Amino acid sequence: MGFPFGGDPEDLLRGIQEFAAQQAESVQEAQREQFATLTLNTAVELTAAALTQLQPTGTIDEQAIALRDSMRVLFPEAVALVSAARQGFMRER
Repeated sequence: MGFPFGGDPEDLLRGIQEFAAQQAESVQEAQREQFATLTLNTAVELTAAALTQLQPTGTIDEQAIALRDSMRVLFPEAVALVSAARQGFMRER
């Protein structure tokens, strides 16, 4: 009885396995990109939420300086928190 698809069944199986591996790699890369985007968005949202809690006073220029100074502190902190959460997530996998 011959192989209905032609060619060597072993070659076909190798080809299917290679295709499956490539698809799995593509899915993993897409998931990494999505996770990176979500991580950055979370850092931005944390910063924005913290900034809404501020109540700067003074002139417009003084308020702008206060907000910029706060952003210099808050954004790196938000990124650090998200990074720590991400590392914990990656360890659990």
